Amino acid sequence: MPIQPSSAPPAFVSHSPETGSDYAIYVGTPDPARDPGPWTAVLAMDGDYLFEPAAAAARELQAAGAVPGLLVVGVGYGAGFGKPGNHRGRDYTPTPSSLEPSSGGADRFLAYLSGTLWSDLARRYPIREDRRLLAGHSLGSLLVLHAILQPSPFFNRALASAPSLWWDDRSLLVLASRLRDRQSDLPVRLFLGVGEDDTPSMTGDLALFEKLLAERPFGGLQVLSVRLPGRDHHTVVPDVLRAGLRALLS
Repeated sequence: MPIQPSSAPPAFVSHSPETGSDYAIYVGTPDPARDPGPWTAVLAMDGDYLFEPAAAAARELQAAGAVPGLLVVGVGYGAGFGKPGNHRGRDYTPTPSSLEPSSGGADRFLAYLSGTLWSDLARRYPIREDRRLLAGHSLGSLLVLHAILQPSPFFNRALASAPSLWWDDRSLLVLASRLRDRQSDLPVRLFLGVGEDDTPSMTGDLALFEKLLAERPFGGLQVLSVRLPGRDHHTVVPDVLRAGLRALLS
């Protein structure tokens, strides 16, 4: 079953000078009386859909003592896939493509996440600066991988569920190779996950990315990759969020 839109209202609306758009921001916190923080912030892309499964995974792991206190932040649009106001085709894509006329805005969106939004979150909540986690699924995971494949990435934890590496003839693989040509270190912890029953394209492209990282490794880059049995592109989301948060933060 595809993941469903969040039933909770956003905690606040954030305006981005970087992209010119407004974003619906969903927030889940630990109980401040039991855990006053500082908390590790987890920014989940497609927050209108991913916030609730991400928050549920965080609650489960925190209750079990498997991870520290987490501030789960869903960055959404207040609009469903394909609806006016949902700009994921612009914000999550590093390069322009004829498939999406507004595409290629990932760098501006990353500037918003690391600038306006992060500053606002730091004013509102007690967050840690040594752990910054970005999470996404499908096209959102393309953005996650683009975010860490920067010379000095702002996010040092990355959870990429079924990343859409097919975008623009797998241009993200070129980005990774070119970055490795320029530098040998990348201090990031990366979790890659996909359902075994996802399409051959999704699983095959992920295997190509894993192969590239294995053959030309970055110093400091810790990669954990899993295939989840009995899960497809939609049903994998809760499991990969749970497994990824545990692996990245335990």
